[in-house]
Amino acid sequence: MNILVCISKAPDTTTKIQFQDNNTKFAEDGVQFIVNPYDEWYALVRGLELKERDGGKVTIISVGGADYDAIMRKALAIGADEAVRINAEPTDAFFVANEIANYAKDKGFDLILCGKETINYNGSQVGGMIAALLDQPYVSNASKLDVSGTTASIERDKQGGTEVLEGDLPMVISAAKGMAEQRIPNMRGIMAARSKPLNVVEATGSDKLTETIEYQLPPEKGSVKLIDVENPAELIELLHNEAKVI
Repeated sequence: MNILVCISKAPDTTTKIQFQDNNTKFAEDGVQFIVNPYDEWYALVRGLELKERDGGKVTIISVGGADYDAIMRKALAIGADEAVRINAEPTDAFFVANEIANYAKDKGFDLILCGKETINYNGSQVGGMIAALLDQPYVSNASKLDVSGTTASIERDKQGGTEVLEGDLPMVISAAKGMAEQRIPNMRGIMAARSKPLNVVEATGSDKLTETIEYQLPPEKGSVKLIDVENPAELIELLHNEAKVI
């Protein structure tokens, strides 16, 4: 099975978010970047599990500059066979999806996996756009995936239950929690990653459809008001007149 896994870099979850250039750009100085967890823990690991069971190859792909190389090496250390970096600034979701689709369209991938979203933008757009550009079926937020021959069986959580779907490959799937368990690179994998190919290809010059005008931090949390347990009337009054939730 020939599997392509889309990965992105994201700030570590402990990062203090700051902006620069009149709040139009994320300030990256001093920030520790990681592989986007949904891409790493679920999409990549499930792709590796399928390869280990059925044979084949797992290729990771990302759109970004040389600063992406470190996270791609980590994905190689986890077990990916090859890496492709499209050398371009990931300006928006359509740009990223179009560049990946342009690369993938003639490579014969049976399955394209990505995380359900990135933890820094939470857009959930790239997977669906790739599928549309390649004219392939798409299932989002999959929590379980199995493949038998050329048929994929997918489960995803729905309110009040589970949805079960089945479709023919090739297909694009975005992975959510439950798809797989996180893997930690071991020393053998880290050493092997040094010799695995990381191919850099130039972008095809896709258009971007959106532009960031400004970022804004959420308002600071207000102070906490403590109400005496023996005074429920004051609590009710504040909930009614100040918080306006009742």
